[in-house]
Amino acid sequence: MIKIKVTTLFILLLFFLNQVYSQSDNIIVPLSIILDETQNKFDCNFTYLDKDVSGLRLKKPSDTLNLQKTIAYLRYNTPLNYTFLNDNTIVLSLTNNTQNVCGTLKSLYKDEILANASIQINDDLFISNAKGEFSIPVKNPNDYIKISFVGFKTLKILAKELLGTPCKTVQLIPEIQYLNEVVLNDYLVKGIARNPDGSIVIDYTDFGLLPGLIEPDLLQTIQALPGIISVEETVSDINVRGGTNDQNLILWDGIKMYQSGHFFGLISAFNPYLTKNVQLTKNGSSSSYGDGVSSVIAMNTTNEINQDFDAGLGINMISADGFIDTPIGKKSSLQLSARKSISEIAETPTYEQFFDKAFQDSEVVNSLNTDEKFSFYDTSLRWLYQFTPKDLIKVNGLIIRNDLGFQENAIINETNISRESTVKQNNSAASIMYERNWTDAFKSELLIYGTNYKLEAINSDIINNQRLQQENEVLESGIKLNTMVILNSNVHLKSGYQFNETGISNLRDVNNPTFRDLIKEVIRTNSIFSEIAFKSKNASTYLNIGARLNHFDKFGAFRLEPRIGFNHRFTNHLSLEFLGELKSQVTSQIIESQNDFLGIENKKWVLSNNDNIPILKSQQTSLGLSYKHNNWLISADSYYKKVDGIIAQSQGFQNQLEFADDHGNYIVKGVDFLINKRFAKFSTWLSYSYADNQYEFNQLSEQSFPNTIDITHNLNIALAYTNENLKISSGINWHSGKPTTRPIIDNPIDPQGNINYEHPNSDTLTDYFRWDVSATYNFKFSSKVSGNMGLSIWNILSQENIVNNYYRIDSENRVREIQERGLGFTPNAVLRINF
Repeated sequence: MIKIKVTTLFILLLFFLNQVYSQSDNIIVPLSIILDETQNKFDCNFTYLDKDVSGLRLKKPSDTLNLQKTIAYLRYNTPLNYTFLNDNTIVLSLTNNTQNVCGTLKSLYKDEILANASIQINDDLFISNAKGEFSIPVKNPNDYIKISFVGFKTLKILAKELLGTPCKTVQLIPEIQYLNEVVLNDYLVKGIARNPDGSIVIDYTDFGLLPGLIEPDLLQTIQALPGIISVEETVSDINVRGGTNDQNLILWDGIKMYQSGHFFGLISAFNPYLTKNVQLTKNGSSSSYGDGVSSVIAMNTTNEINQDFDAGLGINMISADGFIDTPIGKKSSLQLSARKSISEIAETPTYEQFFDKAFQDSEVVNSLNTDEKFSFYDTSLRWLYQFTPKDLIKVNGLIIRNDLGFQENAIINETNISRESTVKQNNSAASIMYERNWTDAFKSELLIYGTNYKLEAINSDIINNQRLQQENEVLESGIKLNTMVILNSNVHLKSGYQFNETGISNLRDVNNPTFRDLIKEVIRTNSIFSEIAFKSKNASTYLNIGARLNHFDKFGAFRLEPRIGFNHRFTNHLSLEFLGELKSQVTSQIIESQNDFLGIENKKWVLSNNDNIPILKSQQTSLGLSYKHNNWLISADSYYKKVDGIIAQSQGFQNQLEFADDHGNYIVKGVDFLINKRFAKFSTWLSYSYADNQYEFNQLSEQSFPNTIDITHNLNIALAYTNENLKISSGINWHSGKPTTRPIIDNPIDPQGNINYEHPNSDTLTDYFRWDVSATYNFKFSSKVSGNMGLSIWNILSQENIVNNYYRIDSENRVREIQERGLGFTPNAVLRINF
């Protein structure tokens, strides 16, 4: 039954995409589709070889044309002969007519000849001569020619636009990018690279395979890197070098996101198939970034106009998704995407594992006679408009939503009573970006955005005849101007201005007895920033120095934040890296009660008030060495990190400090180590992180003790195999247990009836161990239709991992331990079709 429903959903999605595909008159479609429709319309029959029509694409003929005029249209727009054998049989064959197209390549801004540029049509590659000239044979005038030259944006142009004489001048637009060349390619697996400023860039357009993942989940992927872990096995709680998740600046095309996960944190809410790359910065971040005292996770979609119709459909054991990316004329393209959970149709074993993990120890599983209904979806829009070669407009929209509802039933005074409790979490965001290349050495980018996060819950208590409503809402708007100047080939300058207005409200409303508490706070921040990058002539030394000046209007306070990144290559194999930064942020997540929002997503966003919730301020330095030779990569980074202004309520204490009200800091000292060997089609790696993470609070009786997420040792070992179509990956994850606080064995309950704890975080949980495997296979139906299928198993040994625990006193006045477990044996499978 489950298989039938899943298959039905997939067929419905495929049918929907086909309708979208066929109803747009401006869409360029495969010739084979036009032939099929013509056969059905005129009751005729086409005879042809698949290889002759493969790859031919054009606009559909008008519906008003008869058969003869339709064939005339096809003759004119395809390199084929159409021969009538009788009234209803038409034979297609290739013509012998090969035409030459020619052109001269120049820079848009200067009368500069572009010699030795790459010109590609289908599988044929040509090079422009010393005068920038080229002449190439073309069989189909509707084929695209791709022209590439270092330092310029790649141009795709229809061959028929270059027909005729004299040869046309083709102008390429300079690619004005900040000085930041890749120093390490294929870091762990294909598609991961390391820049000289220390940032890691993950390119999802050409990505390998990581253990346990059959799809490139954006926020799961980064956890394969040294120094990054999710102690609680979620993407909404990523710990970068000992920091909490709210200390990560998560950006989607420059928009700050306050929600990052579906299934209340188990999978990423961002579609990897629409994301060009993710840039992760653990230290030494660009001065253009505010917030994120632990890290910056910047997700970027492409700025290139799509010249052809692309679409994709996919389904796995959690959700189904689809997207289209279609040109609108020559200067514009539109991309639409959607993803929806399939739990309403089928509750797969994967869904059941996720459900048990997400809602364990919450009102959902604690309530009797419940009828749980959970779903999630996300949808996005991106519109690009290149109205001149120098000017680009980009419009983005994104909606993320999670919904949970369940019924609680009880018999009161011999009457059946039912009440619904709900939790809803969503994040909506939109932006408009205007980019202009003023000259070949000066570019500006203006971004205006808004984002709205809302977490709301209704908790119905039948026994006490009470309804509790809670809401946490973030409303933020901003404007950001970036400018970049190329002073010369070795020195680049970046400067800009940013304004943010962040408002956060928290509501608590009870109906019996009547109580309502609504708190709203707003902070406006003005920032200016600048940085300069230098690269030596032999490219052995890279230096980036910058600073950011923030003004927080609510407090009348200024903060200057210097940033530095330095990389020097001693030899072709050995390099040294030094990074440093000061950062600050005014938003934090706190937990007032573990049962808030039904105990499912009990963290809520708050703003600094410069009193009991200080501005978070961080300082970090790191020093690293990298050695790369003969497909070996060995790197080690030591770091020191201090974050001031943390509050006890943001640390998730579930011991004697659960309701403590104090602020302080944490200091992390650690080392991230990686060894990676590539041979033939294999890549194997071992990453290890050591960290000593300690709190220092101002007024608590226990002022100094281990951090709640002090994971002293973290080890990953993996092996990946990649060939043209098949990818296989397997790996193990081990780390020391999370700190915990035990009751005193001989005296677990004090005279006041409270649990009598040992020193905070003086013990640890058992070590964590997980073995994952995954495999994917790519296939092709034709030159334009491809797909892939995959299978993964998370925790193949079904190891029982305790990721959190705490203690409570039960009805018999005994101390009871509550344990929260990680995912057990969790299979997943995927099927994708791309057009």
